[in-house]
Amino acid sequence: MGESSNFYCCDGGACVTLAFMSTEMLGVRSIAQLIQDFTDNLLTQKNDDIAVRDVVSAFHERGFGVVLLFFALPMALPVPVPPVLNVILALPLLFLTAQQALGRHLIWLPDFILRKSFSRQALIGLLARVVPFLRKMEALTRPRLVVLTGRGGQVLTGLFGFIMALSVTVPLPLTNTVPSFGIAVMALGVLMRDGVAVFLGGLIGMAWVTILTVSFVVFGLEGLDIVKDFIKSLLSG
Repeated sequence: MGESSNFYCCDGGACVTLAFMSTEMLGVRSIAQLIQDFTDNLLTQKNDDIAVRDVVSAFHERGFGVVLLFFALPMALPVPVPPVLNVILALPLLFLTAQQALGRHLIWLPDFILRKSFSRQALIGLLARVVPFLRKMEALTRPRLVVLTGRGGQVLTGLFGFIMALSVTVPLPLTNTVPSFGIAVMALGVLMRDGVAVFLGGLIGMAWVTILTVSFVVFGLEGLDIVKDFIKSLLSG
């Protein structure tokens, strides 16, 4: 692993040669177990905050897939995410999906992101909800349509994921949940070599982005208000 004053990258052999690792490459532990082990480690620490650098250091050797899943899944759950934590989780998604779309084999994040930190207890609380949900998602996946999980599929996943990550910046209900869920499902699909999951994740996330885009193009800012009011009516109903 190498680090400079203004960026982070992993330059070990596995990180250089692979953008994603399948579950076979991850070893016998499931992805949910990897995150559970990380959570257990957080419980033993005494620091009040944890930096993005610590998260990336813990998972970067597992490839883009696990790192993407870690940052996307907490925002994919229909539970409140503290605003500060939400921003810290969203920023890495933009950079990671962009690198994936460009076909990079290194995990790279600017130092200003790596230095950002969030409450250790808040993260532990979120991950406590993430792990059971992830176990259920893993149980539903299996190798199929593996062509969508290859190099070309990963680049396309990165492109769609970057567009979804951009939509997280739109201040509407579910703007975090829906696109983050799409990114998480695509990342899990690549890790599990499940092309159906990759397809469904892309479909869900891009459908949401399309709705937002069409509403804005046709109705302008009022269109976003229409979408917001419609979502609120569904949630209240």
